[in-house]
Amino acid sequence: MTSETILYLIIGITIFDFVFNKVLGILNNKSRKKPIPASLTGIYDEEQYAESQRYQTAVFKFSAISSTLSFAVMLAMLWFGIFGWLDAQVRAIAPVEYLSSLYFFGILYFASDILGLPFDIYGTFVIEEKFGFNKTTAKTFVLDKLKGWLMTLIVGGIIVGVFIALVALFPQTFWIYFWIVAAVLMVFINMFYTSLIIPLFNKLTPLGDGTLKDAITHYSQKVGFSLNNIFVIDGSKRSSKANAFFSELGKKKKVVLYDTLIDQHSEEELVAVLAHEVGHYKKKHIVWSMILSVAQIGFMLWLLSLLISSSKVSWALGANSTSMHINVLAFGMLFSPVSTVIGILMNLLSRKNEYEADEYAVRTYDRKPLISALKKLTATNLGNLTPHPAYVFVNYSHPSLQQRIEAMEKVA
Repeated sequence: MTSETILYLIIGITIFDFVFNKVLGILNNKSRKKPIPASLTGIYDEEQYAESQRYQTAVFKFSAISSTLSFAVMLAMLWFGIFGWLDAQVRAIAPVEYLSSLYFFGILYFASDILGLPFDIYGTFVIEEKFGFNKTTAKTFVLDKLKGWLMTLIVGGIIVGVFIALVALFPQTFWIYFWIVAAVLMVFINMFYTSLIIPLFNKLTPLGDGTLKDAITHYSQKVGFSLNNIFVIDGSKRSSKANAFFSELGKKKKVVLYDTLIDQHSEEELVAVLAHEVGHYKKKHIVWSMILSVAQIGFMLWLLSLLISSSKVSWALGANSTSMHINVLAFGMLFSPVSTVIGILMNLLSRKNEYEADEYAVRTYDRKPLISALKKLTATNLGNLTPHPAYVFVNYSHPSLQQRIEAMEKVA
């Protein structure tokens, strides 16, 4: 395969991805106008439903504009060999492969993030603000961005540096060693995410004594779930949207409830949400998801090892010589169809896990407060009640609200 053929293949994949996602988005946008299913009646009143339609329309149009501009920029960079030109510039500044690769990825990251900054600002301070979701101040937005850049510079720089060093030391087997590094990093992040990462952006406060803590403690003891770490996160400093999540492993496991979730739901609903999260733990979904993610990374790294030294791949993106960082970038584009298929399979598994966690919550607690909680979450987030099945199949990590409710109603 010639370098020209590889370039056309990459451009073809880029165009296909864009068209594929646009078609799914259009189908989903049209689907939201369908009549509300009987099982979902009462979630919105007439005014709220009209507001949800306006919100989803605004998000769809904004996403269409931003993704189209990103697509156009990417096509231009591929067609005019901008990546190859950038490679030549960083090599002139830093002829050592190690430094040129760091500069190359660093420039691309910061350039992409800065170009996307107007869209981030508009999405947060115009769309989310208009519909009453945004609670982020300009100060918080700026600090979040600076902290994100600093973390990327430090952590991302170390990861990229380790990768480059392994490629230099073990050209044929680097993927095995970096796979080990990636696996260890994933486990580390999962174990210490709430302890090390979240405090950089949010405040975690132990849930205070009271009837809610008593109800949660009673339930956890009932199902044999050792839980001493229940935290409340100040999600309201950025958005009025609510959430809850389970983090870390073994004795360090923690349940984190958004303060907005506590404000918007009854104690029974909150315990039902917790029961769902406990279901994930009891069914070992977190462990198996991590194992599959590690396997996926290993497969991807092995495929990358087949292309990382290819001169033709470098030339395809406009480089004048074989370039490791150019080849990594090209691989990301070539891997896109495989990544899409893997993503669909992972979403299938994730939706299966959600059904199982719902069933666990129904059997060990009660279906009514969980259904009520899910309906409230959808209403307060102005969610789509009738997403298109194809869009759900490809993009949803959770079943649609209708699917979840109907499945819970069938649990004996």
